[in-house]
Amino acid sequence: MIQISASRFKEQCLSILDNLGPEGIVVTKHGKAVAFLTPVDSGCAALIGSMRGQVQVSGDVFSTGVTWNAQS
Repeated sequence: MIQISASRFKEQCLSILDNLGPEGIVVTKHGKAVAFLTPVDSGCAALIGSMRGQVQVSGDVFSTGVTWNAQS
């Protein structure tokens, strides 16, 4: 488990968040653990295709149903 001091975390916060691994890091203050930072599991990938075969599209999805005359 990676440990980092609070002052270093403050200085490099954005870089640390961009490179945060799945194991997370422990933020310490005066050698004592004060926070445990882990990435959020988004789980969005599981949603892709999850409704396949359950949704039916009827009609023209590219039309508003309103007739429009560009000449007027």
